[in-house]
Amino acid sequence: MVRRNTIQCDLVLNAVKTLQCHATADEIYEYIAKSHPNIGRGTVYRNLQRLCEMGEIRKKEVPEGADRYDHLCHDHYHVQCTVCGRVFDVDMPYMKDLEQTIANTHGFLFTGHDIVFKGICPECRETHTQDAHTGA
Repeated sequence: MVRRNTIQCDLVLNAVKTLQCHATADEIYEYIAKSHPNIGRGTVYRNLQRLCEMGEIRKKEVPEGADRYDHLCHDHYHVQCTVCGRVFDVDMPYMKDLEQTIANTHGFLFTGHDIVFKGICPECRETHTQDAHTGA
């Protein structure tokens, strides 16, 4: 069965590409609903899944947080701010052979890896620095 592109699918894809912030499904829905108030949340969710299946976008599962959607489909790493929860791309080469360096004590057949670094983003670092100075 050939799937055709729909206006809703195009809206979702354009939102992910425009936002470029590893947005959650809810954030993508809210962005689209501002200019298309009749779009349903379920429609956005279905089209996010469809776009992932088509390889147009990537779903990034975030531990202890909502899944994020990435406009970059190549393998790369991410960092999540432990204060605000936002997710950013990490500027470093992807280590495609990293699995070969693992001491395989459990007999796994490794098929890939997905690493999320943790830290505090510059915005939150600045806010915390200001809070410390003002006693807030």
